[in-house]
Amino acid sequence: MRIATRLLTAALAAALLASAAVEARVAPPAPAIATEFAPYSAAQRRCMSLSQAVDSVRRRGNVERVISAETRGDTHHIKVLTKDGKVRTHRVPAC
Repeated sequence: MRIATRLLTAALAAALLASAAVEARVAPPAPAIATEFAPYSAAQRRCMSLSQAVDSVRRRGNVERVISAETRGDTHHIKVLTKDGKVRTHRVPAC
């Protein structure tokens, strides 16, 4: 009886180890590549010069006139007069 119990226990342990090994081969851990790009937003990847930023703001429409355009740090600040008479400041990432 003891021999049968020991053989059964050994067989169960071997089956558990074999299934764990098969599971490890079937389901590998997810790669960490996706987290490498997380800190960067789409806007940071599409930085542009000041003149490109001004053209981009003009193309958005509803711009009557560009009042001022300057770069502060890593951001272009473009102040415009809209067609309905309001002054708005657009911020665009700089290179």
